[in-house]
Amino acid sequence: MKHPIRKSSSWKSLGLWIAGVTAGLLLAGAAVREAALKHLNADAEHTALQYAHMLAASVPDLEPLLTRGQPSPAALEQLRRLRKAGDVFRFKMFARDGRQLLVSDDLDRPSFGGDGKQLGDDHGAKSAHVRDIVLGGRNYIELKEGAGRADRPWLYSEAYVPVLKNGGILGVVEVYVDQTARRDRIQSAFVTVGGVVALVLMLVGVMGVSQWRQRMHAHRQAEERMRYLAKHDALSGALNRASFNDVMQRAAWRCDTGGAGFAVLCIDLDRFKEINDSLGHSAGDEVLQQVAQRLRGLVRSGDDRARLGGDEFAVLQSGVRSPDDVATLAKRIVESLAAPFEVAGETVTCGASVGAAIYGVDARATDQLMHMADLALYRAKAGGRGTFSFYDGELDMQLQARRELSRDLRAAIAAEALTLHYQPLYAADGVTLTGYEALLRWSHAKRGNIPPSDFIPLAEDTGLIVPLGAWVLRQACADAARWPAPLSVSVNLSAAQFRDDQLVPTVQAALGTSGLDATRLELEITESLMMTNTERVVQTLRALAGMGVSIAMDDFGTGYSSLSYLWRFPFDKIKIDRAFTKDLADDEKVSLIVRSIISLAHALQIRVNAEGVETTAQMVALQQHGCDELQGFLLGRPAPLASLTHLNAASASSARRSTGAAAFLEQAASV
Repeated sequence: MKHPIRKSSSWKSLGLWIAGVTAGLLLAGAAVREAALKHLNADAEHTALQYAHMLAASVPDLEPLLTRGQPSPAALEQLRRLRKAGDVFRFKMFARDGRQLLVSDDLDRPSFGGDGKQLGDDHGAKSAHVRDIVLGGRNYIELKEGAGRADRPWLYSEAYVPVLKNGGILGVVEVYVDQTARRDRIQSAFVTVGGVVALVLMLVGVMGVSQWRQRMHAHRQAEERMRYLAKHDALSGALNRASFNDVMQRAAWRCDTGGAGFAVLCIDLDRFKEINDSLGHSAGDEVLQQVAQRLRGLVRSGDDRARLGGDEFAVLQSGVRSPDDVATLAKRIVESLAAPFEVAGETVTCGASVGAAIYGVDARATDQLMHMADLALYRAKAGGRGTFSFYDGELDMQLQARRELSRDLRAAIAAEALTLHYQPLYAADGVTLTGYEALLRWSHAKRGNIPPSDFIPLAEDTGLIVPLGAWVLRQACADAARWPAPLSVSVNLSAAQFRDDQLVPTVQAALGTSGLDATRLELEITESLMMTNTERVVQTLRALAGMGVSIAMDDFGTGYSSLSYLWRFPFDKIKIDRAFTKDLADDEKVSLIVRSIISLAHALQIRVNAEGVETTAQMVALQQHGCDELQGFLLGRPAPLASLTHLNAASASSARRSTGAAAFLEQAASV
């Protein structure tokens, strides 16, 4: 946006500044001229005074001449000699009463003064200058120009000064002083000074104009920068969301009026958060800049790219004739962003998923088109990431149902409408109850029982897992506090809870409020949690362990780096995934793996739990391998708090013990 008021003000300031400099130059010139005139007047006055002094000193019989108008021959002779002395080329002599006595021009006449006549009789009126000014105590100087007259120089002064003798005024002499040469010298000097002053003012003016131009240039650059930032993302240089919306509006107008078709491609980086967490936000910013550069190299002239926020980008592809055009560009984007990035001296991979929607095919409104592209992006990420997808109407319905379920889940959490069921945990004998694992259940008013596999990921995606996890901790500790010691309760933690700095205080509050001893609380984490931001997770786990809480690794053996975490953090327990338990009795390789896991854990003084125990054969095999704890449908299914039977566990133990022993003997005999 331009600012005409500011621009007008800048030009006005420049105009005033130039006017000021011009006025300064004119004033300087006037000052030089005035100073020259004053100097000439002072010089003429000085010359005239000296000339009057010379007359008084050198002309004999001067007093009779000035007082009675009777010159002596000697006086006239001396006056003829002094008629032209120095710059004086003419003079007049006056009596005290202002009566003119003689003019130096008269001295050229041979008979002048020899006829006996008294001087002053034939020179007309008395001079007012002599009577009123000079005899009044002041000198009078008048500067005149003699251009056009043969008997006058170009510039001369007429100076009226008194002739003094013995301290008294005898008369007045008017001295004509040639000022031409002196004027030239003075003017030359003052012109030099004035020229220097003018040059300085001009240099100041040039510098001022230069600075003004620099300020105007900086101002224009700042305005251009502001206009640029108003339309572009400052980090990547791509368009921002608002500008991209404008671009889509113009493209839609062109398409509706017979122009070429277009498509919108939404791009989301797949593993950007891992880069941010492991290398820092500066490295993440560098990746975003490189992504923008790669997209700029992929799009054609007429296409536009934008950063919508975070690690989300978008491309408007113009000139689209068929879906194949869009698919070609989408594949190129996926391939380009799958290539490694060089960041902070390290090579990292990120990858991207792309969702595309075509104007006029998927939607005819730009906001709806953007929504369709977002849905397509979600479909691409759900399909395994690192790929692209077009909009699918069925997916839209699924996401709508997901949004409705998310709203219902939020309301259920607020109303504490979810419940906890508890699955019993038994010692290796399959008889001794050691505690329970808390499992969350949601009975929806309309949809019935919703599996945790449906609503737990939803809670994690929507951020509801933090308040939900805090409620589970409070409720589980409160329930376990009413159980007989040393029965424990095991609670699963989500990775999202570790990103919240309130996890440790939340656990402390749950224990403090319920009165449950910390040694009776066990927290389970998944191996995938350790793969991101490991140091922060380990620090949190150490803080929890310092409180006396037990830490267990769930689903051990299904990840990528299980063994590396066993020595980095001393887990109290690992839980063998049910996938191993399922095939334990039928597959010798699985049996060997399970025995190795248990041996390794015991060597590290870590207890082992086996999930999914559903048959006696599985339980016997785990007992033979030395497993410490058993859990599964064979021993007990999850049940609500009111249905737990641990209070009369002793009566049930005898029957379960005899059954377990008989099965063990039978299995041993068969071996």
